[in-house]
Amino acid sequence: MKKKIAFIICLLVVMYSNAQEINIIPQPTTASFPIKGEFVLSASTVIVANKSEQNSINFLNDYLQKFYGFKLKTAVKATNNFISFTTPVFIRKPDNEEAYTLNINSLSIKIQGNSNAATFYGMQSLLQLLPVTANSKLPITCIFIEDAPRFAYRGMHLDVSRHFFSVDYIKKYIDFIALHKMNTFHWHLTDDQGWRIEIKKYPKLTTVGGFRNGTIIGRYPGTGNDGIYYGGYYTQEQIKEVVKYATERFITVVPEIEMPGHSSAAIAAYPQLSCFPDEATKHPAKCAWSGDSTGKKIQQTWGVFEDVYAPTEYTFNFLQDVLNEVMQLFPSKYIHIGGDECPKESWKRSAFCQQLIKEKGLKDEHELQSYFIQRIEKYLNTKGRQIIGWDEILEGGLAPNATVMSWRGEKGGIDAAQQKHTVIMTPGGWCYFDHAQTQKEDSVTIGGFTSLEKVYSYDPVPKELSEENKKYVLGAQGNVWTEYIGNTSKLEYMIFPRISALSEVLWTPVDKKNEADFKRRMEAQMQRYKLWNINYFGKK
Repeated sequence: MKKKIAFIICLLVVMYSNAQEINIIPQPTTASFPIKGEFVLSASTVIVANKSEQNSINFLNDYLQKFYGFKLKTAVKATNNFISFTTPVFIRKPDNEEAYTLNINSLSIKIQGNSNAATFYGMQSLLQLLPVTANSKLPITCIFIEDAPRFAYRGMHLDVSRHFFSVDYIKKYIDFIALHKMNTFHWHLTDDQGWRIEIKKYPKLTTVGGFRNGTIIGRYPGTGNDGIYYGGYYTQEQIKEVVKYATERFITVVPEIEMPGHSSAAIAAYPQLSCFPDEATKHPAKCAWSGDSTGKKIQQTWGVFEDVYAPTEYTFNFLQDVLNEVMQLFPSKYIHIGGDECPKESWKRSAFCQQLIKEKGLKDEHELQSYFIQRIEKYLNTKGRQIIGWDEILEGGLAPNATVMSWRGEKGGIDAAQQKHTVIMTPGGWCYFDHAQTQKEDSVTIGGFTSLEKVYSYDPVPKELSEENKKYVLGAQGNVWTEYIGNTSKLEYMIFPRISALSEVLWTPVDKKNEADFKRRMEAQMQRYKLWNINYFGKK
């Protein structure tokens, strides 16, 4: 009996030690330990790769230099003490272009991907096998990994309209996305509280629309107004710099230009975009206001506001001009056009809008919104682009080629998939990282409660969908709205560790997910957070 107990204990120790050796998030599809031993990475290790792998080489060397104090040289070939990056040239397109293998023995580390992006993801797994304490010699357990993502779209969003973040920090945010094998950065650039992208044809969008005269203090409706002139914007050169930086990390930047609602900043700059250009901007009476309140102004509080774009030829020409410049800056297939929370009061009061509804044979203002969205979609389609919109674009009839981003729960995504439209799931209850992470949150948040465990529990494919319609779910993303996130420390506190949970939701096969094992791996992940010198919920 004693021998039997001893054998079980030994078996458990082996199993536990093996589990300890693989602390990768997101969890790889398969990982095994075919041989014992370790590879020791040091400054004498060389990288063997051709120029097509330069992005992986640069990221690895930048990471090693920043956190361990050394870089690796490259070599044409080597027989031992090397890391190789290899992306074969395929005659036939592979089934999964993001699949890779990582093979580590005592002499070498070999990473091979079905694309340069896949090889980059293999390199990200390697980084998570490194010790979390800086040293000149870094032992890595011998391991063999075969891996590929579950979903094609794996995203993070950031709202820079409510609060503005510098180019340097946007790059850091993109690195956070890359470190989690995500591939999309949804950049929310315009809203009621600020227009953040330079448009050369309409300079007032940034000189006027990029700055507000104050911001409410505390949770809505606020305890006052800080009276601080606040804002900022990205020049087109800075946008190009960010897009290039993201591309080098195999991340697509999807810009969002809000319409027809959430457009107060643009209307403040060019009042004729409004149904009632001569009317002063309305703002909640219970919220303190700073400065002049006559004419069109940028909102100083949060919420939904009556002023929306008028569906006039002037407005459509304006938006086409804006989108032309946006498309020159962003090569992404998708352009996000918002479409959410569009109040209809102005359209109901507008004689022009009511006449347009009659002329176009529309039923109501919801169909007028559909008409608006479809005009924009058709224009973007002529330029080879496609739109993404929040699930309100379903109201009044969905634009023919649109992708729906489902945020008001899952219903919008289910309806869109059943109509054979592609879907990105981002329901508030699981994917809104501006919600509190604890019931006893002592900082101001927008409300809601979305724990790490709840994020991890999410499955982006709703059970209501048939097998045929499940294929329309492209993936999901985490959303970070910044009404109450005014600095980078708070931003990091809100996204970490939930971004790690979401990365596993999006990458790892659902039958491989295990919450208990995830929490065990999170202990090592939090040590990496410390190495990265970031703020995070649960930091001690």
